[in-house]
Amino acid sequence: MKKCIIIANGKSPSKKVVDAFYKKGFNTIICADGGANSARNLGITPDFIIGDLDSISLSTLKYFKNKSTVIKIKRQNDTDVEKCLKFAIRKKFDEVVLLGVTGDRLDHTICNLGIVIKFFGRIKIYLSAESSFLTSINKTTEFNSKVGETISIYAFDDKTKISSVGLKYKLNNTALPFGVRESTSNVSFSEKIILKIKNGIVFVIRDFNFMKKHDLF
Repeated sequence: MKKCIIIANGKSPSKKVVDAFYKKGFNTIICADGGANSARNLGITPDFIIGDLDSISLSTLKYFKNKSTVIKIKRQNDTDVEKCLKFAIRKKFDEVVLLGVTGDRLDHTICNLGIVIKFFGRIKIYLSAESSFLTSINKTTEFNSKVGETISIYAFDDKTKISSVGLKYKLNNTALPFGVRESTSNVSFSEKIILKIKNGIVFVIRDFNFMKKHDLF
């Protein structure tokens, strides 16, 4: 499977986080415009820099001129992260992890969370920010865990029903409409978690450091 990392122009990920995903096969690095500034600061050379190039510094652009493929896309009806995702889809990547997608602007953070849903079914998207790891699912999904792992689950309307196996606070055809009810800080009591999803998409958020420690991603 082809996997890539997209580094956006938000709060920079750490080098350790980038390296952790790189070692798991996410070995093509795409920077969304100003995300290249973060890559340079981390000592990382991206394979591609994509966007309208209004956020990348002139010195960074010059620095990567002969080291990375720079693709300028002027259109303004999508974000730089979306431009990168569309490029990844055209290049037949199967999975992508988004880094640097949170920061000082809440609107950008919400937009990037929405992008996970917008591109659902076109490419598998993971999102890693701070100490959290987010994935989205819409069907029965089984994944490895460790007893005591914290797992939070969010849905968006009352039509989506969720059932769980292996969680302390069991979900049984339960709706978790956003702003009404959620399953925050649920706890694993099994090394196998099964989530059964009907009629919608849910976000599953786990602790990145816990997952890295126990080799769960």
